[in-house]
Amino acid sequence: MRIAVGAVCLAGLTMPARALAVHPSGVLTGGPASPARTLVLDGASLSVEQAFAILDGDAVSVRLAPATRAHMVQTRQGALARIASGQRVYGWNQALGPLKDKPLTLDQQRQFQRSILRSNAAGVGPAFPDDVVRLALVLKANQMARGAFGVRPEVPERLLSLVNAGVTPRMPQIGSLGIGDLQPQAAAGLAAIGEDAPVRYRGQEGPASEMLPKAGLPRDFVLEAGEALPIVSGSTVVAASLLDAVHRATALADQAEGALALFMEATRAEESSLDARTHNERHFPEQSAVAARLRALVGGSGWMTEEGRRRLDPVHYHPRIQDAVSVRAAPHIMAVLRHGLGDARTVLRNEANSATSNPLVFPQKDQREYEFVMGGNWDGSLLGHTADSLNAEITDLGVLSQELSARLLSPTWSYGLPANLAGGTPGLNSGMIQVQTVATALVPEMQVRAAPAGVLSRPAKFGQEDHNTMAMASVRNLQGNLDRLETVLAVQLLMSAQGVDLIAGQMSGLPLGAGTRRLQDAIRHYIRPLGDDRYMTPDLRTATWLVHNGLLLQALRPPAPAPIPAGRPSP
Repeated sequence: MRIAVGAVCLAGLTMPARALAVHPSGVLTGGPASPARTLVLDGASLSVEQAFAILDGDAVSVRLAPATRAHMVQTRQGALARIASGQRVYGWNQALGPLKDKPLTLDQQRQFQRSILRSNAAGVGPAFPDDVVRLALVLKANQMARGAFGVRPEVPERLLSLVNAGVTPRMPQIGSLGIGDLQPQAAAGLAAIGEDAPVRYRGQEGPASEMLPKAGLPRDFVLEAGEALPIVSGSTVVAASLLDAVHRATALADQAEGALALFMEATRAEESSLDARTHNERHFPEQSAVAARLRALVGGSGWMTEEGRRRLDPVHYHPRIQDAVSVRAAPHIMAVLRHGLGDARTVLRNEANSATSNPLVFPQKDQREYEFVMGGNWDGSLLGHTADSLNAEITDLGVLSQELSARLLSPTWSYGLPANLAGGTPGLNSGMIQVQTVATALVPEMQVRAAPAGVLSRPAKFGQEDHNTMAMASVRNLQGNLDRLETVLAVQLLMSAQGVDLIAGQMSGLPLGAGTRRLQDAIRHYIRPLGDDRYMTPDLRTATWLVHNGLLLQALRPPAPAPIPAGRPSP
């Protein structure tokens, strides 16, 4: 589980302000926790950056804005007045799904809220990570804060009390069809009302009925008419997991650029493929930005010059003319992911600040009475298709990384690196050929799971739900491929660093680029170069750990300028 904390986005790089991570050896590394900060929800201004901070484990105290609370009370009163006038409303005084035509008496309506949660809490499989659950509860509370759900403010406040107390419901991942978060959110709802649904608190897991009092919270919470359906209706768990995927993918995109730059140094690639004039001519801002960051990483390199390329075989040297497509087009491929991540951030910010339940409650034109409007705002199509698109882009990045690491094995394709990147006597030592095979094995798994689940609708529930977005499957596939990409990139970084070390003697007097030098040193801080063959699994585990926890990201940014001494004028 990623537990890097306090991420800050700067110049396209996701820089962890501090990291708290468990090394494969079991050693805990990192700095002290930051003080808690207050997050005020008004239903309209929750940002992607605030969501990322929650995912990073930042200590937050979340509450509703006072004006929002008053608006919710007013809407609730209007909704109840409409019900009292005799209107029959889905989930309020009518049953759900195929049983929607069954009316509920006044006495049944409160009991029905608990029944909704119990019947929908049928999910299975692994639970979502705690940070994703925490964010899902905040998203749901923020959406409720808009007032259109018609619930009392006490409902989102109860959800936020779990977040603030450090109580995390266990939400199963399998069961949602993406037209709402029925199963996982029902599990959270049961926990919130004090039933025996499992929660985690201070490292322990147990039924909410027992754990809530330990956290200083009242065990019981009673939902009134119309308040259970808004908890499960909507795609907030899909949104929370997709936000987590976007956060992870951004950090991996940063590290993929670093891996490419280090590969280019090891193969003494031609820097002309990064020329700003070429990239600006494409009118693709993300492409120009990727190329600019790569130029900064390799800036000042003596390896990526004619002199550097000549060093390995000065007698038979011929100008390279141009590198392979995987090198020259790498900025273009990486830019597609950056573009997709930008679009995803826009989608997710809108989702976080929208009313996504059914029905919704709106004031009529005269503003004196309210009406219920039935619709499909719970639908997760946009989120699911966004996840499918990102998954395709992530997978293409994995394919590219595997192609680059494969080039490092061949003296012909790597322009003279020792075969297999063997550090000892070739033949006696087989080098890194099986390390690269790990990436080759993972890429087909990524390709299979990049098939868009969003086109695989299945009708359900007597045809009442005859189109299902499968958005949860899309996000689960994306998250799984992010796990695989971490190892694929780790292979490329490990092999590129080995390639640099193997020819460092022949490149004596020629510097690496400023950024690639920092990246090489960061890798070597944790993993020593390969000489004679050794047990390679620990090396690859450590490299994957570095990528997973973002511990190489600091090397990808220029060092901060030294502070100017007091009393000394600025230049």
